[in-house]
Amino acid sequence: MEKFIWLSYDLGIKGDYQGIYSWLDDHGAKECGDSVAALSFSYEGGDFFEALKADLEADVSLDRHSRIYVVRQENGKLKGRFLFGKRQRAPWTGYGTYLEQDEDED
Repeated sequence: MEKFIWLSYDLGIKGDYQGIYSWLDDHGAKECGDSVAALSFSYEGGDFFEALKADLEADVSLDRHSRIYVVRQENGKLKGRFLFGKRQRAPWTGYGTYLEQDEDED
């Protein structure tokens, strides 16, 4: 089977960027901005996310700082999840213009 995906990666300061770049190049990925790539991923069947995770682990050295997020389309809907790592506090938190107003009590 083949699925078109977007892959976002943050491997930290000492991450295996050579490994991920090699993996992306081998899969014919297209650059889509800082640390984002688009590509078609082929796998034999079974769970898509597990197949992609195993393929990445075979070529890229990952540690506890590594984060890889993948988005794919399934049945007309976009689905995304972290293959490695988890969501962190967004660097833009607190920059918005939304102000919370406190209620005064008499």
